[in-house]
Amino acid sequence: MKPNAILSRYLIRHFIRMFLGIMAGLLAIIYLFDTLELLRRASKRDDVGIGLVLEMGLFKLPEVGQMILPFAVLFAAMSCFWWLARRHELTAMRAAGFSAWQFVAPLVATAMIIGLLHIMVLHPIAAGLVTKFQNLESEYLGQHKKLITISEQGLWLREADPNGEVIIHASRVDVRDWTLKDLIVLFFDENGDHTRRLDAKSVTLQPGRWVFEDAIIRDPNAAPEEVKTHTLATDLALADIQESFSDPDTISFWKLPGFIRTLSDTGLETTPMEVYYQSLLAQPLLLAAMILLAATVSLRPPRFQRALMMILSGVGSGFVVFFLSSFLKALGGSHQLPVILSAWSTSVIVLLGSITWLLNTEDG
Repeated sequence: MKPNAILSRYLIRHFIRMFLGIMAGLLAIIYLFDTLELLRRASKRDDVGIGLVLEMGLFKLPEVGQMILPFAVLFAAMSCFWWLARRHELTAMRAAGFSAWQFVAPLVATAMIIGLLHIMVLHPIAAGLVTKFQNLESEYLGQHKKLITISEQGLWLREADPNGEVIIHASRVDVRDWTLKDLIVLFFDENGDHTRRLDAKSVTLQPGRWVFEDAIIRDPNAAPEEVKTHTLATDLALADIQESFSDPDTISFWKLPGFIRTLSDTGLETTPMEVYYQSLLAQPLLLAAMILLAATVSLRPPRFQRALMMILSGVGSGFVVFFLSSFLKALGGSHQLPVILSAWSTSVIVLLGSITWLLNTEDG
């Protein structure tokens, strides 16, 4: 076996060991705090036992786990390089003729593979688990009640009614004034039996009421009645509807393009979802950039560094990357930056900046 292959396998093995250990440690801490918070929220509910709380904590874990993945890669790479430097193995590698790029490249490739596995395999699994968590949270803790469902047939909205339940279906949405178009409204009693139907050309949400235009009311016990306007009392506010759209973390990576097309066909805003999708595509490049960023603070010989300073540099760099990424995504979601630029800029900036640093500090 060639020396390069032996070295690569050796470095990758240590990196993966560090990565799994750090990821497990971070997830354990997050799980502990999430479980304590869920226990606090469930303390007033007699029907929520400790087993269900522990289960909900596990289902919630992937949501935060995806956020800390770049940090875990960064800290794992820093730990790996620091461990090799403390054992003077980096010095031995350099003395054997290996350049810094030769022992950084295997970790970069490994990080990119982790990124690909995340978006192609782990993200769809995590989306299903987060959906289960939100369903349990809605059922037992009264949170994340999903008011809206988007499908190829349009928008479906469900809300409570004094006499039962109302389901509103709209073919299109005008987001400029949040007017729903081509309405079908179905009324159900407390037993779930269909009582009447309302068809309307459009409806707008005003404080405390829906206002339907050009409506036809169909009651099984009466002839259809055409009215110019019809009002329906509601407790919903526009903010409630906007906040109830599908969380991108609950949609599989493979289903995101179709969901974005459905949103667009319905007339809804797609930019935040597009930014999220592009940020997932940029994940492998971001993780590769994290390896190079770790190399900039960890490859110096031990006599020129202190462990505390290295840790502080790494943590500070990680938070800068997180802030920059969140800031650019926010700009993209608010149409102040193109989608591609907002999603990919952080990865490219960190990657090019780290490469420039290493080119100026390493001799080959």
